[in-house]
Amino acid sequence: MSIELLCRKLGMSQLFAETGEAIPVTVLEAGPNTVVQIKREDGPDGYTAVQLGFGERRESLFNKPDLGHFAKAGVEPQRFVLESRLSAEEAEGLEVGQEFKSDLFEEGQRVDVIGTSKGRGFAGVVKRHGFKIKKRTHGTHEYFRHPGSIGAGASPGRVFKGGRQAGQMGNARVTVQNLEVVRVDAENNLVFVRGAVPGHVKGLVKLRAAIK
Repeated sequence: MSIELLCRKLGMSQLFAETGEAIPVTVLEAGPNTVVQIKREDGPDGYTAVQLGFGERRESLFNKPDLGHFAKAGVEPQRFVLESRLSAEEAEGLEVGQEFKSDLFEEGQRVDVIGTSKGRGFAGVVKRHGFKIKKRTHGTHEYFRHPGSIGAGASPGRVFKGGRQAGQMGNARVTVQNLEVVRVDAENNLVFVRGAVPGHVKGLVKLRAAIK
């Protein structure tokens, strides 16, 4: 199923395999995700999707349209709301109010994790793109971490778009593909994924079955 489960990143840890190997894992709180709305192609929206809600939030922080949307579905107000596109066959057995938890995934399964990377602010080309630092000798003066030439003066007489230069680093959508699910703790609703996951601790990430 192509549902993207909303999860909270709890941090990194390690698990030990039967062989004694220490496996670095990221712990994800996988749900529960509540079905808030089901959209169908023959309905007013014109496409098939499921809307999931995740997390708690004080009711006083919602506006009236949001509260009305959750009241119509008969579910508690959710902190985060996400849509996942589905096929008509996948949406066939879904119901409003239904919950998806960590048991949507299984050990050994390959998954994709989508999150927002940590924001690093304005960064130079050395930190942002890994440019080489200039030699600190032979007359190099206050130019150790500069990018160097970014284009000719006469022709084309301008700087081409898309060049690697200084600028905002991080705080962007990142998808890490084909990570392995090492363990699923259905009792505590946790998924242990091998390797690193984008974003900060307690950040929101989306977990789905690998598409490649």
